[in-house]
Amino acid sequence: MSQATDLLRARLGGARPPIAPPTVAMVLGSGLGDLAGRVEVAARIPFAEIPGFPVSAVSGHAGEVIVGQLGGRAVLIVSGRVHYYESGDAAAMRPVIEAIAGLGIESLLLTNSAGSVRQDIPPGSVMIVEDHIAFSGMNPLIGEASDARFVGMTSAYDPGLRAGMAAAAERLGEPVFGGVYMWFSGPSFETPAEIRMARILGADAVGMSTVPETILARFVGLKVVAASVITNYGAGMTGTELSHEETKTMAPKGGAKLSRIVETMLRDGAFDG
Repeated sequence: MSQATDLLRARLGGARPPIAPPTVAMVLGSGLGDLAGRVEVAARIPFAEIPGFPVSAVSGHAGEVIVGQLGGRAVLIVSGRVHYYESGDAAAMRPVIEAIAGLGIESLLLTNSAGSVRQDIPPGSVMIVEDHIAFSGMNPLIGEASDARFVGMTSAYDPGLRAGMAAAAERLGEPVFGGVYMWFSGPSFETPAEIRMARILGADAVGMSTVPETILARFVGLKVVAASVITNYGAGMTGTELSHEETKTMAPKGGAKLSRIVETMLRDGAFDG
């Protein structure tokens, strides 16, 4: 067991109010603090206090672990993430994912802000990730010595959890889309030509995260469900330039929808299977 897992387990044991061991973890992307704000917090632990955890320098990424109750369930929330583009390390989130698995957590929800490459998936929408394209060419398991590195990705995004998310959205009357997320390395945004290519290759949204965490989560045996909050159309689709400020401004709008969906999933027991 890692030092990070030991520390988290100790903090969970001393949480006030007391909390049952969480079985669901969530990684929140840019501007998705609404979900964290809904938690009945029992403990907050900054990344800087957890051995081996990376610290992000990206605005909009808080970099803390929040433990508490949401939707009547014990959850562990990773508010903020470290991206490949910050250091060139696709495995930057490996200590976080391994610590989550070390706690006995079974399911991981990943969220991100993304750009749409389809006119019919507008900004403010929520897209359930059905599959991904790792266009960056990098993989967080490069350098792993064991044969466990050959991880099957046929059902990377758990069908049961995806169905649970879709059902929760339908019960709330919130329209959601399903689609393929393409991972670009960043930090520069895509070009119009790259957006046209992404569409041809079968992508529905593009972004700079999530895929490495999905691969790492499957490597350690976690079930994964992921959702994108669409913050903008891709480059060349509107004639205006993209910016990180636009992402931070638009993400909370779709993030509020996603928060309601996730809370309903928890109340409905969608993660219990």
